[in-house]
Amino acid sequence: MEYIDLRREDGSLTGEVKERSLVHRDGDLHGTSHVWLIRYREDRRSADVLLQKRSENKDSFPGSYDISSAGHIPSGVDFLESALRELEEELGIRAKAEELIYAFTHIGRHEAEFYGKVFKNHEYSRIYLLECSLSTEEMHLQKEEVESVLWMDYRECLDHIRRGDLNHCIFSEEFERLVVEIEAYFARTGRPLGEKTLTETWAEDAQAELEDWIEEQGIYIRQ
Repeated sequence: MEYIDLRREDGSLTGEVKERSLVHRDGDLHGTSHVWLIRYREDRRSADVLLQKRSENKDSFPGSYDISSAGHIPSGVDFLESALRELEEELGIRAKAEELIYAFTHIGRHEAEFYGKVFKNHEYSRIYLLECSLSTEEMHLQKEEVESVLWMDYRECLDHIRRGDLNHCIFSEEFERLVVEIEAYFARTGRPLGEKTLTETWAEDAQAELEDWIEEQGIYIRQ
């Protein structure tokens, strides 16, 4: 069983500890860490975010696209420690504490039904950025949790979230603010992102990556 500390609206601990399934049954406010992996795309002066696709076996939002890496804060553990642990467990990425850039705090609430049970999610989240240049093939996914991962242009992702045509479980208001933080981060590091004039869409990028992989594997497709 996983036990979680309950929190107040300011993030402080109430002193009460509860088993995870009961937290989501009752909708208690609890802590989570969200790490968004980002990478710079010099070819189009833009940036990508990494989305993970949740396993079909998850107890909530199975098969939905989600934050790069996220997890509940176990009782007695802090946000940063949990963020680093989840990164390694879910994606096989060993990061140092100083590599994670704290961006902002977000409180989200959502209620849905899965497998005939009501699932109430009320979370106090600390949001981090991590610049990463790894390809999806270089990541080691925790198959019990993550079905696959996908790099997507951050503006394209925002458009999909606004239109509602992407199967995801991302808090829209969190991603809206994330966009601002991504642009501010790359501006600070001397790589300001250009206007929204992409030479390729994320789908075209994915197609190109697939074609490269097919060529590397020596696979020939009959036309």
